[in-house]
Amino acid sequence: MDRAVAIFDAHAGEYDDALRRRIVPCFDVFYGTGADLVGLRGPVRRVLDLGAGTGLLSAAILSAHPQAHVVLLDGAAEMLGRAEQRLPQGSITTVLGDLRDVLPDGPFDAVVSALAIHHLEDRAKQDLFRRVLGVLRPAGVFVNAEQVAGPTPWHSELYRKSWRRDCRRAGASDEEIAAAETRMLADRASTLSDQLDWLTTAGFSGADCFFRQSHFAVFAAWAGG
Repeated sequence: MDRAVAIFDAHAGEYDDALRRRIVPCFDVFYGTGADLVGLRGPVRRVLDLGAGTGLLSAAILSAHPQAHVVLLDGAAEMLGRAEQRLPQGSITTVLGDLRDVLPDGPFDAVVSALAIHHLEDRAKQDLFRRVLGVLRPAGVFVNAEQVAGPTPWHSELYRKSWRRDCRRAGASDEEIAAAETRMLADRASTLSDQLDWLTTAGFSGADCFFRQSHFAVFAAWAGG
């Protein structure tokens, strides 16, 4: 995780929205699905965004739920600085911190994350899922828009080939794809099925995947029945 924070802090200035769309070819439905899942079980007043980065998922949530207040947590100060420039100041609080640390005090109506938790080892992911449940209100939702590993190395390589193809179709250069793959060296992706199982074991209900394209998946689970 420390390596991932250092990489993203150093490259924060390169993370413009156009580049993100080229290296996340399913950008709109990926982030849009995450934002849509947040409000399925009641009003959204308070949200925690884990590994918030430059605030892309928070922006989608505030667009769909303008009454919400979002707490953005990230270990990269430069990333949070860009999020503060993007988002309305009265609607956000930024917290510099590590996903392995104590989470900000709840209760939250939703805890969300996008392309961050896959930097943790499996045990740390499981521990984080338990701690997320602890800061959610009853019926609150955890939404993770994430990179996932394939069930076999063959599947993972197939996902990577599909992603490269889709990136090129979206206009990414070979240099941009290579730079993204360098950042992926810090990844510790887990399979979707394992993570759904871990959520259920942690005490969540209704864990399921709501969007999937190659190694991009959006899955969610709820606190309580």
